[in-house]
Order: sequence, then structure tokens, then C-alpha cells
Amino acid sequence: MSFTLEIAKDIFPNTQVADAVPVTVESFNQLSAEDQLALLWFAYTEMGLTITPAAMSVVNMVFAEKILTQIKQMPAELQTQVMCDLVNHADTPICHTYSSFSTNVKLGFWYQLSEWMKQGIIAPIPERYTLSASASQVLQAIRQLDGGQQLTVLQDIVANMGYSSTQRIAKVKEPVVPPKNLTPRRKVKIKGVENMTVLSYMENMNAFDFEATVALFAEDGALQPPYEKPIVGRENILAYMRDDCYELRLIPERGVSEPTKEGFTPIKVTGKVETPWFGPSVSINLAWRFLLNSEGKIFFVAIDLLTSAQELSNLGLVR
Repeated sequence: MSFTLEIAKDIFPNTQVADAVPVTVESFNQLSAEDQLALLWFAYTEMGLTITPAAMSVVNMVFAEKILTQIKQMPAELQTQVMCDLVNHADTPICHTYSSFSTNVKLGFWYQLSEWMKQGIIAPIPERYTLSASASQVLQAIRQLDGGQQLTVLQDIVANMGYSSTQRIAKVKEPVVPPKNLTPRRKVKIKGVENMTVLSYMENMNAFDFEATVALFAEDGALQPPYEKPIVGRENILAYMRDDCYELRLIPERGVSEPTKEGFTPIKVTGKVETPWFGPSVSINLAWRFLLNSEGKIFFVAIDLLTSAQELSNLGLVR
């Protein structure tokens, strides 16, 4: 049997992925625009997930600032309409531009709107607005998630807003800015794993040295973010990392390897990730499922959001 991308996605099938996250996001997407905006307001202001102001310093908000200023200068009725348009995937210039932003810029966009709503600059949710029964159920489902899962739900919600079309929206090109400095490189130790490719992947990611990280992949290698389709090819993986992975802190804890088959070696690592959006108080429980080819290059790596911290130690369940 020769490994293909479809077969690779099935390695370590007993990984306990947090299925509640996509279910919650889908339930959110079925709500009315008004209920979605009310829940988004709740997520940004009342969930106890305090967004750290420092997070905004690592997000390039140059393109979003123009639209934010435009919204800020609108009458309250138009401000509300713009937010509803974003939820409803309307075919408007603002929705088109929003769709071209990276996930981090979208998080920053709604963070700024929420701050202005608290200050009374942007039209807030009406004081007497009452959530529908369906929205209340989604709200309760979000409350029952752990902090890392709540953050992932929020990321998925804002990422899916804006203009929706079968045609792919071109990502905005980042303005020319001085390159970000690499952080001091620290050695990573993972209990049960000595493979240099896996260790180098973690070390390079924590140093934000994405070029070195991508060099660890095979030419046709793939990376699958949580709940997304695999990103294939070094150039595409590099673009994803530059958009979404700056300032993430990977904390791998332990791992396990399976016997090599037909030159391919499966390795699973569990641990946590910290994001600047919520600081060290909220971490995300993750698993990295690597499949290395005969040359020690990454043919495939899936990043899975785990159902609970308990899965971090559940590495005895292998194929």
C-alpha cells in the first residue's frame, strides 16, 4: 500500500478530536443576523476570555483601518447594516475586502468594533434585545466549551463572515514592512519523541522561522489545520503560516511513533498552544499527527483540536 494524502489523513484514528467545535459553529451559522451579532458581542465582552491589547500589536491592521474608519463615521443605522451584511455574506465592497483579510486581521477587526461598541462609538446591541430560543441554546453550548475551544469557535465564526462566493477571494498583499525578528530559538524536548524533523518543526514554529519550517516538508507535502482541508505545497503552507501563525507558542508535551511502513513513519505529538489573543490564561489542547517520508521530510501533518486535556496523555491508542 502506497501512502496517499487521503490515507495519510487517517493515521492515529483514535485521536479524540473536539467535535463540539464544528457543531457549535454550524449551529451559530443557522441563526439570524441579529442573534449572530448578539452572540459575537457576548463572545468578545462577557465570556471571560479577555483579549490582551498586546495582541493587536502583532496584527497588521493597515487594510482594516480604512474600513474601520469608514464604519466609525457612519450613522448608527448604517453601522448596524454593515455588521449585518458581514454576517449575511452580502455582495458589498466592505464584505469583499473583509473576506480578503487573514483570520488574525478579522479577529482584530471585530475586537476594534467591540471596543467602540462599549464606548458608544459604534451602535451596540439594543439593551432590550432578547435572544431567540435557538440562540440561547448555542450560547449555552459555547459556555460549556473550555477556553481553547471557545477561542477556536470565535476564530471560525469571524473567519466565515464577509462575502461568500464559489470564486476564491484573493488575499490582500501585506504592505512592505521590516521583517519580523525571529525569537530566540529554544530547544524542544518531547517525551517519547527523538525524531529531529518533528523537534525542528516545533522549534522553528516557536521562532517564527516559517521558511525553515516549510523546508522540512516534502515538495508535495501538506498541512491540515483544525477542521480545514489540507494545504498542499510549500508555497501555500508558507502563506498560511505567515497569515495565521505569528506569535503562537507551541508547547508539545509527549509523543508516540508507530512502526515505519513502506518508508513512511507516523508520529503523534500532543500538547498545547498559547495565542496572543488571550494570553497564557487560555491554552488550546492540540495533537499533531505527522507522517514522514523515507527521506525524513513531512509528507503530511494534521493539527487537531482535542476534546479535553485528558487526551494529552492518551497516547497508548495506536493503530
